[in-house]
Amino acid sequence: MIKRYLATFTYIIVLAFSLHAQSGEPYANNYLDREVSQLQCNDLQIQLEKYIETHPQLNRLAEQNRLAIGVVDLRDSEATRYAGINDNHMMYAASLPKIAILYAAIDAIERGDLENSPEVQNDLKLMISKSNNQASTRMIDRIGYENIEASLRRAEHSLYDESTGGGLWVGKRYASGGQRYPDPLKGISHAATTRQVCSFYYQLVTGKLITPKRSKEILEYLKDPKLYHKFVNTLQQIAPDATLYRKSGSWKQYHSDSVLVWGPERKYILVALVEDGSGEQIIRNLVKPIEEIINNSRP
Repeated sequence: MIKRYLATFTYIIVLAFSLHAQSGEPYANNYLDREVSQLQCNDLQIQLEKYIETHPQLNRLAEQNRLAIGVVDLRDSEATRYAGINDNHMMYAASLPKIAILYAAIDAIERGDLENSPEVQNDLKLMISKSNNQASTRMIDRIGYENIEASLRRAEHSLYDESTGGGLWVGKRYASGGQRYPDPLKGISHAATTRQVCSFYYQLVTGKLITPKRSKEILEYLKDPKLYHKFVNTLQQIAPDATLYRKSGSWKQYHSDSVLVWGPERKYILVALVEDGSGEQIIRNLVKPIEEIINNSRP
């Protein structure tokens, strides 16, 4: 009887994972439990660098530290691969670091320091799906700069670390007034490195960001973005069946985008930071060549 029960239980668990995988959503049962930096792939890195070097505008921006890219190939869960350009160079990232507010809010809820009220849930939805500045500012005021920093520095997630170039940082309300709380390295108020943003998404895929339950909750907020520019503009054309988890940002010449693409023919994380007036178009045009690089560099 016990053996039969265990066999049935095992079948249910396997079936649940299988159905979750078929549903088109990330699942955390078999991805490598490693830091993104430990997933570095020479073949992927070489092809990414070659692409940048052969495009004068991109090469110039990269040499001037005005372009940063991070990519994680998730197609093979047992051979996850990472590559980056200027990926430890922290840049102003406009609204992209709102993912840090989202993470800090869910972290505070998990610890019992913030009530998961309908008002909080609504502000988190507005902040991520529509990049609403008023909702973002209300969330910053609820959590506080020090608590956001503490969440980002938490050792098990390490989304901000001076020894690796910084990372995600939120040190100003998304409003005209208010105190600044700039990052210790460069004094930037809304900052990111592409590697740490890739790490944020990868920890969500593996279910390691806070807890598996909280990782899934964060993914739900990021799912189906309502702003259709940059990466999303291209992905809607070439991958209409893929599920997108995304946050972007733009302010003056600063443009940023981050996306977890989860579909039947493609699974990857892509992050780009650009300081250039044509940054929106540059980011939009990265998707197709990056997909080619991912596919061509696979063993």
